[in-house]
Amino acid sequence: MSEHKLLSTQSMRINGQRLWNSLMEMAEIGATAKGGCNRQALTDLDKDGRDLFVRWATKEGCSIKVDPMGNIIARRAGKIHDAPAVLTGSHLDTQPTGGKFDGVYGVLAGLEVIRTLNDNNIETEHPIEVVVWTNEEGARFSPAMIGSGVWAGEFDLEYGHCREDKEGKSIRAELERINYLGDDTFVPDTIKAAFEVHIEQGPILEKEDLQIGVLSGVQGMNWYDLIIEGQPCHAGPSPMESRQDPFMGLTTMMQKLYDMVAEYSPWSRLTFGDINAEPGARNTVPERLIVAVDLRHPEQEILDEMEQRFFDIVQEGGEQFGLKSHVKEEWRSPAVKFDQGCVQAVRRSVDMLGYSNMDMVSGAGHDSVYVSKVAPTSMIFIPCEKGLSHNEAENAKFEDVEAGGNVLLHAMLYQSE
Repeated sequence: MSEHKLLSTQSMRINGQRLWNSLMEMAEIGATAKGGCNRQALTDLDKDGRDLFVRWATKEGCSIKVDPMGNIIARRAGKIHDAPAVLTGSHLDTQPTGGKFDGVYGVLAGLEVIRTLNDNNIETEHPIEVVVWTNEEGARFSPAMIGSGVWAGEFDLEYGHCREDKEGKSIRAELERINYLGDDTFVPDTIKAAFEVHIEQGPILEKEDLQIGVLSGVQGMNWYDLIIEGQPCHAGPSPMESRQDPFMGLTTMMQKLYDMVAEYSPWSRLTFGDINAEPGARNTVPERLIVAVDLRHPEQEILDEMEQRFFDIVQEGGEQFGLKSHVKEEWRSPAVKFDQGCVQAVRRSVDMLGYSNMDMVSGAGHDSVYVSKVAPTSMIFIPCEKGLSHNEAENAKFEDVEAGGNVLLHAMLYQSE
């Protein structure tokens, strides 16, 4: 953008109250008794949220496309019709006990950018696009971020369509059922730059009393199933010392893994998110444990080292207790470094607006992980109360929601000329 145009738009701000009102109206779809949202991917409630977004975007003069993964693209035309677009957006699906801001804030902040440009009769050189990615959360269909992953070429379309929920319903079947199985073309080479604004989902910004996080990347994350097999036996007659109990191996492995990850602090992360015992009877030593493990670090070399040590600990633990133990890889997302031009656009906007800020690496996965593989990308964080997310108590302050929207507006303006 020319210096003259930059100066002419520097005073522009989003309508914070309008953005807040839109967030609260969307939150009514799938509202839970504890103040959160349950709007899981491709359910009827997700359809209702999608329909509302499409109505709002159409009212602002946007054209709407839906691709074969159900990703929705709302486009505001630019002066140069076929120029690559400046993209923003996130997702509308939630966790079963999710909140009002995760994902949806990024979508509706993008819509608010378009509304603000319309209010001020600003015609950008490049088109502006807001995207709603399908199944970012991974709560209903695994893996997470499947819509953006297929779009970016990380997964093929057949893989995306055949993913099933616990009831055996596939993504393709559910897209058809809610009328969001599109056939429009939406390809990465039509994107000049991409931005995503999001709540932090952690406590750092709030603890430091800062308003904006300028994201330089996303930490690497690996998902595994840890499988430990023993011998089922009766809980009463079987002496402790003669058992081949998978839990004996698991507890030792878990402590060694926590100790190992602590060596790579403060940015290392280890989570045991789910345990399934088979056959799952109260008075029977289980034959098999399946444990969901999440391992993360922002430096790929360190994550690789942690992974190898994880494998070694599992093998040694199994041998110690006479158990069969192995690790099945479920999903991995390598550490991401964002485009320096996009990061600089965010930093320039923050400095111009005068918001307190810090450089950060995201601890959570976002659609921007896959977008960044095929298009210049960056992210913007705002604080969330107590760092809570994936929680019905998830909350953000009005002034922070507004600030993030303003940073997004000016970063996109900078890249759209």
